[in-house]
Amino acid sequence: MKVTTSTLLLLALSAIPAAAVPASAQTAPKPVTVNIINAAKENVGTATLSEAPKGVKITLDIKNLPPGQHLMHIHQFPKCEAPDFKSAGPHFNPKMDGADSSMAAMAGDIPHFELTVAQNGTAHVSVVAPGVTMGNEPNSVFANGGTSLVIHEVAKTVSDSAPPRIACAVIAKK
Repeated sequence: MKVTTSTLLLLALSAIPAAAVPASAQTAPKPVTVNIINAAKENVGTATLSEAPKGVKITLDIKNLPPGQHLMHIHQFPKCEAPDFKSAGPHFNPKMDGADSSMAAMAGDIPHFELTVAQNGTAHVSVVAPGVTMGNEPNSVFANGGTSLVIHEVAKTVSDSAPPRIACAVIAKK
């Protein structure tokens, strides 16, 4: 029995599982836009989250926040109950199998970033949060029903405690 090269090639290719498709060929999650509210439950802007090569890109369109430097973090729970937003819980800290715990502890942090709000209360900026994804991993912003994006009043900590939370957005799949 004579087997041709093309027949062997066809048999070999049919044995490759569908999961072997390169990640670049898979569909990226759609961007998600969330509304940011202040303590008075007023909309003070939006954050659009989109997949980035090394994390999640967060594009902020801020209006009516106090001018100056602010901190921003991803927090554990998808809750933004005014006026203090403590319902958002602590910084997002997923337990990741096989991961260095010091890296997992930083998932909700956005290193080297301070949100600068102009004198007119606006800011338009993008930053990448490197410790999170938009997939199905434990460090996904959608894990366990979602997370929240919290903006703090000032950029520097006060008396070894976190600065007050002044704005919040729930991050969840729609």
